[in-house]
Amino acid sequence: MRRVLILGGTAEARALAAELAGELAGGGTHVVSSLAGRVTNPRLPVGEVREGGFGGPDGLAAWLTAERIDAVVDATHPFAARMTASAAEASARTGVPLLILRRPGWRESPDDAWRRVASLEEAAARLADMPVERVFLTTGRRSLPVFTGLSGVWLLARSVDPPDAPVPANVQVLLDRGPYTVEGERSLILEHRLDVLVTKDSGGEMTVAKLLAARELGLPVIMVDRPPPPPGVRAVDSVAVAAAWAQG
Repeated sequence: MRRVLILGGTAEARALAAELAGELAGGGTHVVSSLAGRVTNPRLPVGEVREGGFGGPDGLAAWLTAERIDAVVDATHPFAARMTASAAEASARTGVPLLILRRPGWRESPDDAWRRVASLEEAAARLADMPVERVFLTTGRRSLPVFTGLSGVWLLARSVDPPDAPVPANVQVLLDRGPYTVEGERSLILEHRLDVLVTKDSGGEMTVAKLLAARELGLPVIMVDRPPPPPGVRAVDSVAVAAAWAQG
């Protein structure tokens, strides 16, 4: 029986697991989904689930060999660069084929006011140079230390789980989980009198409403670009294509 490892707890990872599990009735594929364990009460995919890290590329390579994995699909978050790098290294060491599954990034329209940056640090530097006072920060709970040096601005930081210290003194943390609506995001922006949105180019429909609300309200957006995939690793944006490859 073919054994496939899916890395990540994204919507794409769950959809891929479900598609491969449907094929499982025919006895051709056994799917193991690996979750990092960083989110409390994650949405679990169908099939076998493994939680926790592997211990870097060495640990992942050893696990792939011990479990006789035939193929790996990296369906982690587009900004999980460390996990993707580990997967690429483990794949190269073991010869187990690797495919990256990433949802398409968001696209700017003529009505948007986006400022693209290459990193969180560049986003913080750009904020420091802008005439803004109240910031909507949706870059994840682990990003808050990058913004501790900002002065003269107030931050509304939204995340699924509480952030770890250190956090900026001038931050209010809003714990919430998508999907979000345009109406809700518009009300949130107006209620807190927010001047600018800072976010990552995560893509997908679950959190796109903030961008649509920002467009309606003429709010500028600082958009952090995705890290590039490792060289030589194929990347696709379709669950169906990834499923066909995994069953290959």
